[in-house]
Amino acid sequence: MNEEWVSQIKRGTLEFVIMSLIQNKDRYGYDVIQTLDNYPMLKTKESTIYPLLRRLLKNGYLESYWQNMGEGIPARKYYKITELGISYLNQLNDDWEMLVQNINELRRG
Repeated sequence: MNEEWVSQIKRGTLEFVIMSLIQNKDRYGYDVIQTLDNYPMLKTKESTIYPLLRRLLKNGYLESYWQNMGEGIPARKYYKITELGISYLNQLNDDWEMLVQNINELRRG
């Protein structure tokens, strides 16, 4: 696997992937990291995910809330997609579909 290639792909798609994950269900940061760990091309570090989640929160695409997990277990900060986030994700989906279509057309010649 070409590490530089993978790094560039991740950098350009993580926001889209994270927004898609959170649209499916509310998630906390470590849950996002664990889910992405199942996909070698998307595996990433906390130092990448948490700043991205904070930026999406700041931009109004996500909102957060704390969930108590029970006695002796620290509360978790969950992220939920907002209406603005759904609109943004729809645009990302459209852009992704166009990108894939363009690449496929170019590959076919």
